[in-house]
Amino acid sequence: MEPALRDDGRPLPPGEPLGRLTRRAEFQRAARGRRVSAETFTLQSRRREETDSVAGARVGLTVTRSVGGAVERNRVRRRLKEALRAARPLEAEGDHDYVLMARREALGRRFAALVDDVRKAFGAARRGADGRRRGSAARAPKGEDRPA
Repeated sequence: MEPALRDDGRPLPPGEPLGRLTRRAEFQRAARGRRVSAETFTLQSRRREETDSVAGARVGLTVTRSVGGAVERNRVRRRLKEALRAARPLEAEGDHDYVLMARREALGRRFAALVDDVRKAFGAARRGADGRRRGSAARAPKGEDRPA
C-alpha cells in the first residue's frame, strides 16, 4: 500500500498528530512520571489528569545548556522533532504527556538509529519501562527466596 502524499510529494505521517506541551507545569508533571533512558535522550511519560480536555498524546522537548551552545541545541531539537515525525506511528498513549530530554549524543548519532531509539523508548514506556510490574506486587513475598 502506497503512503498518502502531501502537496509537495512528501509522505503524510500515519496515525493521529501529536500535541505539544507548552507550559512549564506540564513539563514538571511529566517529570514525576515514568522514565525510559536511551543513549540519546531520556523519555518521561505520565498519564494526564481527568480534568484535561485535550485529546491525544502530547510531546515536549527539553534541550539544556549542558548539550552545547545555541547552535548545537537547536540542531539537536530539530533532529529529535524530525525523528518523532519519522518514527510514526508511535506507541504513544492518547491520555499521556511525554517529554524527551536530549543528550549531546543525539548530535552525532546516525538519523536511522535516532529514529529507532524513539520507537524503542515509546514502546518501552507503554510496556512499563522494562516489561516488569512496578511496586509491591513485583517484589517476592517476605520469607521466600528470590531467584538467582
